Amino acid sequence: MKRTLGIVFSILLVLLVASPIFANGGTEKSKTVTVAFMPGVADPFYYTMERGITAKAKQLGVNLIVAEYPTSWGPAQQVPILEAMMAKGGIDVLLIAPTAVDALIAPLKKIYDSGVQIITVDTFLGDGDYTKSSNYSFPLAFIGTDNVLGGKQVAEHLAKLVGEKGKVFMENTNPGVSSVQGRLDGFKAGIAEFPNMTFVGTDYCMDVQQKAIDQVSAALQKDPDIVGIFGCNVFTAQGAYQAVVNAGLTGAVKVVTWDATETLIQALKAGQVDLILAQKPAEIGSLAVDWAYKYMKDKSMPPGKKVIPGFEFFTKDNVDNPDMQQWIYKK
Repeated sequence: MKRTLGIVFSILLVLLVASPIFANGGTEKSKTVTVAFMPGVADPFYYTMERGITAKAKQLGVNLIVAEYPTSWGPAQQVPILEAMMAKGGIDVLLIAPTAVDALIAPLKKIYDSGVQIITVDTFLGDGDYTKSSNYSFPLAFIGTDNVLGGKQVAEHLAKLVGEKGKVFMENTNPGVSSVQGRLDGFKAGIAEFPNMTFVGTDYCMDVQQKAIDQVSAALQKDPDIVGIFGCNVFTAQGAYQAVVNAGLTGAVKVVTWDATETLIQALKAGQVDLILAQKPAEIGSLAVDWAYKYMKDKSMPPGKKVIPGFEFFTKDNVDNPDMQQWIYKK
């Protein structure tokens, strides 16, 4: 009997050692997941997103790699940093804010074909619909703000601020980027709902704040009837309000902005900005890590391939509200 039990035990031991649990040092579920984050540019929005990513990675026991932050926006800056990080290997899931809807498709498809899963955050590839068959449908998901809806609601708020009449201008950042194109489309659609308002145009500062100041200053000189300005991201917003201040038009020209940086919050308190849309970058980052972890552990994903966190509006009436402080971007 003892000999028989010994033989059975030996066979079981051989089977266990030969199984994937031991042969691979543990099951797929016990493997540490490694996630990499590739931001779009060095600004408070992405630093805040990184904080959300870091907190969730720590909570889940995810190994995190953060790429060098590009100093300017665009594929020319982002792709070399991305390729250098990926060349080191060992990454399971890449979280990335693509700096162009088209130019990042080929580099990211190459990474995906090497066995790395991809989640786009804040910005997306193509039209962002990864459920349909296309050359950009390979990412697991897009997680980011509904920029069209946000742009439309900014327009509605601005209309109320200016009495639903007058000319408005939008300071934009980079053409060919999903997020800011959505904000432009939404803003134009929103303004079009007010028959006594006119959208007079937009300009692109390429994420250079001084250029935004110069462009908004030129727009105000060209068209003195402008009653409202929309700055659609960190650098355009900070440049737009400064141009209005420099022109001595604070209060006369309403300034509505996107992205709740500490600089813009102070400008709102000073009466130099009239409205701020705050995205939720920390939540976007946290959700992205959660999706990456769940997929790598058991291939489970929530329904759909798109997650859209909401946004908040700062005004002079709620800027000091304790509940609103969590939405301020911080490095």
